[in-house]
Amino acid sequence: MLDIKLLEEDIGKLEQGLKKRCIDLLILEHLKTQSQLRKKQIQLTDNLKAELNKASREIAQLKIKSKTDPSIMDFARTRVTETRALGVKIHDLELELQATENKLREVLLELPNLPNASVPEGGDSSFNVEIKKWGELPKFSFTPKDHVDIGERLEILDFERAGKLSGSRFSLYLGAGAALERALIQFMLDLHTREHGYQEIIPPFMVNRETMTGTGNLPKFEADLFKTQVADRELFLIPTAEVPLTNIYRESIIEPGRLPIYFTAYSPCFRSEAGSYGKDVRGLIRLHQFQKVELVKIVEPEKSYGELEKMTQNAEKVLQLLGLPYRIVLLCSGDMGFAAAKTYDIEVWLPSQNAYREISSCSNCEDFQARRADIRYRHIAQAKPRFVHTLNGSGLAVGRAFVAVLENFQNENGEIAIPKILNRYLDGSPGFIKEGDQLWLK
Repeated sequence: MLDIKLLEEDIGKLEQGLKKRCIDLLILEHLKTQSQLRKKQIQLTDNLKAELNKASREIAQLKIKSKTDPSIMDFARTRVTETRALGVKIHDLELELQATENKLREVLLELPNLPNASVPEGGDSSFNVEIKKWGELPKFSFTPKDHVDIGERLEILDFERAGKLSGSRFSLYLGAGAALERALIQFMLDLHTREHGYQEIIPPFMVNRETMTGTGNLPKFEADLFKTQVADRELFLIPTAEVPLTNIYRESIIEPGRLPIYFTAYSPCFRSEAGSYGKDVRGLIRLHQFQKVELVKIVEPEKSYGELEKMTQNAEKVLQLLGLPYRIVLLCSGDMGFAAAKTYDIEVWLPSQNAYREISSCSNCEDFQARRADIRYRHIAQAKPRFVHTLNGSGLAVGRAFVAVLENFQNENGEIAIPKILNRYLDGSPGFIKEGDQLWLK
């Protein structure tokens, strides 16, 4: 959530940031009106409280004097009646102030984070900036097949039966396909915990409304979520493990010496894909349920952009060890996620599409989520708590890594050469054939 102080102290920064985000600035006029009303209500309430405190002291003095001059007692009773009326007026004003602040919060919860100064301005992906490329694109003497044709021929994917179970945009991994997906998950978790310093978490896969609000998924994106309702209990299926991981310290003050905090988790992810009908309907690219290994960092504000670079490198390392070509793009202001202040997308090469496709987004949310979730820290004992910065990234989207392995390492017969880094997870598994030190899926 944006800092309400921007409305009073730096309206120019707020206006510039929202404009860069392609947000209609009419909303800003409404915010300014509510902010001015809030300021007046605070001032009036503070003045009346000062008046009440002064009257209370005066009454105390009158009661002392009335012990020697009983005639003063009638005046003291009059002042008590007046202060009671003043207390009622203060109570009513506080309710009005609360209503105004609630209205302000409702609007602020709908507004995206402001982009960092280094983010390019633009309304769509055509304004994104390519930062680097890694790896050589595979060359084929044949027309490469897509992962659906490969998976169905090898009998490791079955979308027809998945559709009978759950409808469109669901997948069924079979035999060696399930083993390969599981091996990718284990490889990613091992890399991030053993080499990159993340603590592995198994979080809940269903969370409450407050948790979803903390990361920015609610209230704006409720249509994108799957919701459960049992009696009076409402829970949402997580769209990513970022949601529970970031909220572990919701409504907490982290004590000195605890930061930075690094979390990683595997989870299924559930997304309704509202508004995406007709896009990527074939295969594993855009599903209602998919697997992902997530990275989350909770850090001191001064260090968050250095941590973003490191997180992006952590995600890159997965692709490098798998030998998959990729590129990194810096997202423009209009293409970033709602909570992000700066985002790098990592895009893996998919031969069947002759294009790079997103496999990870690494974002610095600065204090946007921390304000919503009330996550603060002290840098030294007894210091005033400050909001942390939160970061998140995919390390990686497992299904898309599965797709990239099938498509980049296929031969003309539709056989798949498995990246050697996965040998320790798959050697001896049914469906895989070893030739020398090379595992094959045939």
